[in-house]
Amino acid sequence: MSTTENVSRTLMGRVISDKREATRTVEVQWSRRHARYGKVMKGRTKLHVHDPKHESKLGDLVEIKEVRPISKTKTWQLVSVLERAE
Repeated sequence: MSTTENVSRTLMGRVISDKREATRTVEVQWSRRHARYGKVMKGRTKLHVHDPKHESKLGDLVEIKEVRPISKTKTWQLVSVLERAE
């Protein structure tokens, strides 16, 4: 057997709140095709992201990855800022 790699999920989203210390709220938009009817369904998910260095600001496009739980609601961590807000 080969060694197993710890592969974590990564997502892209927009920062919608930066009011808390070391925490950002990121909105991730998704779209899926309905299994039976084929209609494209759109949705959004709000995630709490750990950002200890305060790299991101309100409106930034960021890349986040899933990590072990940091607090009750934070299980995501900031990887990088892809696009700065104007």
